[in-house]
Amino acid sequence: MSEASTAEERLFYEPGSRWRWLLLGPLAGLIIFGLQIWGKAGINFFMPVVVAAVVAFFIALQIYAARVHASVELTPTELRQGTETVSVSHIKWLYPDADRHVWEEARPLGELTGVPKGRKPVGLRLAGGRRAQAWAKKHEELRAALTTLVPAPPAGMDLGDDPEIDIESEKW
Repeated sequence: MSEASTAEERLFYEPGSRWRWLLLGPLAGLIIFGLQIWGKAGINFFMPVVVAAVVAFFIALQIYAARVHASVELTPTELRQGTETVSVSHIKWLYPDADRHVWEEARPLGELTGVPKGRKPVGLRLAGGRRAQAWAKKHEELRAALTTLVPAPPAGMDLGDDPEIDIESEKW
């Protein structure tokens, strides 16, 4: 995130994952400790600590990856999806939610190959005739925030048969 974007007001933000999931590590250690007490085979403090540390380590890797690759931030000038940033001025309009057939085959923003699990897409028309999918868990809130920044499509236009679409630019 650049210094300029931190100074701007956030209109929408999703972190991708929360650090509170790290509490599963100590919880796993407590479960192991409880099983040792319940099993009456003796108490070994080393094993619950090792289990807690290993579980917490792997969960921390997953959280970090989700915060880098599945976070969403919208400011008045930029839309950031994972590590990809698109200027709001490059977004021509939002496709209506009911008109999914037009843009559902478009490339999702970010470096991932698809819309991340648990997120819903929002269809975007970008400059140059390209289509893209923005995505978020709270996609209605993202759509509402984008609607305040991006103009509506031209009235009466058949969004599925746009003469400005360049087939080559659809390949990215």
